[in-house]
Amino acid sequence: MYRRLDVKRIIIFVLTAVILLSMGGCTKKKADNTVEVFCLNMDVTSSVPESYVLRSKNSDVDKQVDELLGRLQDKPEDSRLRKAIPDEVSVRGHDEKNYNCTVDFSKEYYDLTAAQEVLLRASVVRTLTQLDSISYVTFTVNSIPLVDSDDEIVGSMGADDFVENPGEQINTSVKETLTLYFADKDGTGLEKQTRVIHYSSNIALEKLVVEQLIEGPKGSKLKATLPGTTKLINVSVADRICYLNFDSSFRNTIDNKLTEDVVLYSIVNSLTSLPTVDKVQISLDGENDGMLLYNYKLSDMYEFNKDIVDSNDSTEKTEK
Repeated sequence: MYRRLDVKRIIIFVLTAVILLSMGGCTKKKADNTVEVFCLNMDVTSSVPESYVLRSKNSDVDKQVDELLGRLQDKPEDSRLRKAIPDEVSVRGHDEKNYNCTVDFSKEYYDLTAAQEVLLRASVVRTLTQLDSISYVTFTVNSIPLVDSDDEIVGSMGADDFVENPGEQINTSVKETLTLYFADKDGTGLEKQTRVIHYSSNIALEKLVVEQLIEGPKGSKLKATLPGTTKLINVSVADRICYLNFDSSFRNTIDNKLTEDVVLYSIVNSLTSLPTVDKVQISLDGENDGMLLYNYKLSDMYEFNKDIVDSNDSTEKTEK
């Protein structure tokens, strides 16, 4: 039995009101047959477009798909990028019918990490759907439909299922009430604090929560659980699981006056208070082997822990 995926159909690196048209991800190929082949950055945290001119004729969709899948398996021209489909995963075949392209992968597909898998999926879908005759892509593994962690079939995917933050564009200001959990005065428990903020709509709420935890409590007796030097590399959400990737220095910056569970569940409880998140998994430099510190495995997914929360709470209003 293959290892089931921890991700479903949609990855959201940053929730944003900017549609993919602003970065060319949803546009069809240009008149000169130029498309964007989506590669991965070296940290395997995002997909990056690289221009490519199709050699195959528009009338031969099968050859165009074959050419693009081959390009996704080749080393990018930019040395700072890596190919979306790694060597250990093979494309066994593909079939195009009624604006849908089914791509079949070898069984090694299920050996990919969650980050690798979802970025591969995004790269393939966003690349192929630029063809005029392809609107959706379906994945199979050894001719069996791709399934998620609940054994549910992922199904067909379009470019709009994969959204990334296109840059620093500032969109409309949004007002949001966040529930944050900071350490109590003893550093052994958590207290809830409600914070009302205004923020740009192109910032993911999940990222915003972590940034607010790093900023720490204001005007209260509570203690910050994450130091101001904490470096968050990226945040993604898929299948209601929030994946956090911190810099590896995260371990060294944790206040030794706080218990490990206080630090962990400050993050987990704050994020799972959002309507989009049920579980949290933490990685350091993209790796989830080993322990957070001493007691909690990075490979595990953590849910809200009510036992560590004190009964007190406070409200703090912050205008941003």
